[in-house]
Amino acid sequence: MQAVLDQLPKLGAKPIETLTPVKARIQPSAADAARAVIRLQGKSTAPDQSVTTQDLPYGSDPMQFARIYKPAAATGAPMPVIVYYHGGGWVIADVNTYDAAPRLLAKQLVAIVVSVEYRHAPEFKFPAQHDDAFAAYRWVLQNAAAWGGDTAKLALAGESAGGNLAVATAIYARDNNLAAPVHILSVYPIANSSMTLPSRMDSANAKPLNTAMLKWFGNYYTSSPADMQDPRLNLVGANLRGLPPTTIVNAQIDPLRSDGETLAAAMKSAGDDVEQRTFPGVTHEMFGMGAVVRGAYDANMYAIGRLKVAFGIRN
Repeated sequence: MQAVLDQLPKLGAKPIETLTPVKARIQPSAADAARAVIRLQGKSTAPDQSVTTQDLPYGSDPMQFARIYKPAAATGAPMPVIVYYHGGGWVIADVNTYDAAPRLLAKQLVAIVVSVEYRHAPEFKFPAQHDDAFAAYRWVLQNAAAWGGDTAKLALAGESAGGNLAVATAIYARDNNLAAPVHILSVYPIANSSMTLPSRMDSANAKPLNTAMLKWFGNYYTSSPADMQDPRLNLVGANLRGLPPTTIVNAQIDPLRSDGETLAAAMKSAGDDVEQRTFPGVTHEMFGMGAVVRGAYDANMYAIGRLKVAFGIRN
């Protein structure tokens, strides 16, 4: 993990909270730092070719598209489907930045993974990203069968801001009588608008995400402080009853760690089946770094194991 973090300044990354959104979007990411470590180890950074991709639009805006990951060697049998939402605080990053996790999930689960791109703030503020996430979910329900997917085995997944979108979309599906996902995988989600949570303090200066960056993101994706209390953002204040079985993955060195822990507690109080695990010695953004970070690999295998149970996969 430290080797990855050491690469960020070497690649020229500056503190995001000191940048404009435009400049923040073009600077090196944690995923770039992980690839740099892979190269230092003498390994290839080329995408795994056993998984193919295709980009398809689900809306009229250029950002309203999804990248469909499919195992190249898939048989004709209908495959499980995972709707995946990337991170980036709803301001930065895209499906290219967050390629590792969808590709891994597609390969390991022999599943179709639909990585959803959405409009970004501040050009489009809250709730545009949630509206896009919900629209993409409806679109997947309507079209997955044509791609070889089985919508009876459909899960929601996401990282960070996307971890929030995964849970918020499950709530939307419940409230709008849509087919419910069989599982939610929420990785270090944004879920609690309190700025006095334990992890906001003990990981205030963590890398690659610190507490100041959370305020920076919030300033750009919300229109007013009242937005932060909206149950779509402040998930711990939402009606969480009747949601699908859920797995919440957190990193120890992350200002969002307490978000996942308090969300798990709120979901349990609502009667949901939820399992939360905090992985030691790793930071925010670790989930896509299983190739070089042992704690990330462990988190990947844990999440994949939980999804196998949800999909009824026995190997």
